[in-house]
Amino acid sequence: MEEKTYKLMGSTGALNIVFGIVSIIAGVAAGVLLIVSGAKLLGGRKKILF
Repeated sequence: MEEKTYKLMGSTGALNIVFGIVSIIAGVAAGVLLIVSGAKLLGGRKKILF
C-alpha cells in the first residue's frame, strides 16, 4: 500500500512541475502579446483624424 502511495505522489509531483512550467510560459507569452498590441495602439493614435 505504501509503495502505491509513494509512486502516486511522485507522478503527481512531476505533473505539478510540468503544469507550473507551462503556466509560466503561457503567462510570459500573454504579457509580451499585450505589450506589443498596446504599443501598436499607442503608435496608431497619431493617424486618427477628428
